[in-house]
Amino acid sequence: MNDDKTWKSRSALTSFSSDETMFKEAIRAFALAEIAPLVSEMDSNQEIAPELIKMIFDMGLMSIEIPEEYGGSQSSFFNSIILIEEISRVDPSVAILVDVQNTLVNNAVYRWGSKEVRSRYLPKLASEWIGAYALSESVSGSDAFGLKCQANQSGNDWVINGRKLWVTNAAEASMYIVFANVNPIIGYKGITAFLVERDAQGLSVGKKEDKLGIRASSTSELILENVKIPSERILGSIGEGYKVAIETLNEGRIGIGAQMIGLAQGALDHTKNYIKEREQFGQPISDFQGVQFQIAEAATNLEASRLLVYNAARLKDEGKDFLVPAAMAKLHSSKMAQSVTSLCVDLHGGYGFTSEYPVEKFYRDSKIGTIYEGTTNMQLQTIAKGLLK
Repeated sequence: MNDDKTWKSRSALTSFSSDETMFKEAIRAFALAEIAPLVSEMDSNQEIAPELIKMIFDMGLMSIEIPEEYGGSQSSFFNSIILIEEISRVDPSVAILVDVQNTLVNNAVYRWGSKEVRSRYLPKLASEWIGAYALSESVSGSDAFGLKCQANQSGNDWVINGRKLWVTNAAEASMYIVFANVNPIIGYKGITAFLVERDAQGLSVGKKEDKLGIRASSTSELILENVKIPSERILGSIGEGYKVAIETLNEGRIGIGAQMIGLAQGALDHTKNYIKEREQFGQPISDFQGVQFQIAEAATNLEASRLLVYNAARLKDEGKDFLVPAAMAKLHSSKMAQSVTSLCVDLHGGYGFTSEYPVEKFYRDSKIGTIYEGTTNMQLQTIAKGLLK
């Protein structure tokens, strides 16, 4: 990649999108030039720099698959995965911002939204609005359909009451996809997806979690007290919320896989440079066969995860069944990321345990991979059911 900073041009990035290699190089150049200098400060402040968010929008990185008629880049899901991977090599916190927007929110609005909903929200999501996905509650994590948030009809409107937890992007979001049950008696078949705007009366953003990793990414509680929503802002039909959740989360798992391979690659990149410089017993520690073997094994496991993630993304773009491949990709990549980043901390010795070197942050960031958008046990269950049905 040359140094003319063509990544700064949205039109240039759009033209690159047809060439995956050029697109990847452009995103990498952007991440190194604009995100890398801010990583430590954003982690300490627990906030993504507002000027960086504006730049990401201006470059079209929050609307990879949104059609051009709505102001998007109209590119592929695979390019969304490349985007998440490359940003994660520098900062997984920024990567999850674009991940949730592209693989969860945008896809749900486009696939399940009416023509009116698409016209109202997609141009805003492409240009300035951050979206958030509000599914989990205190009593419904892995049991996502055990949610207690309820919506009751009032004329042509619906009134929502409840609390949501672990809402990524909640602090910055202008719009939330809120899942509520319109008829708890029939269980998950009553779950409905509502589009709730930030300024809706009765909506407030609660406690912001103080997290182990991806600290710049906001994770907050969402409180809904008699929030009135018109029927026109339902995604899909009444009672189809469980379908919206399942389909979008299946895609989201591939995005988390991309985040994990990206951060593992970032940690490994720093470690390969470090072990060539660090000397012990009169030679670089990279000359020791024991260290070489560890690096080789880590790189092999990382590449296996990358192939699983890429395969799932390709299947999704081709309209083929990707349920089990997506679960496999998330399962393998999240476990791999913890293993690889742990090794990278070890190979840095005492320095690896300090914030002076970036591997400490990659290690902290990796832990979330086995938890959000479906825990490891849930992925195993999905894979087993898919194989044995």
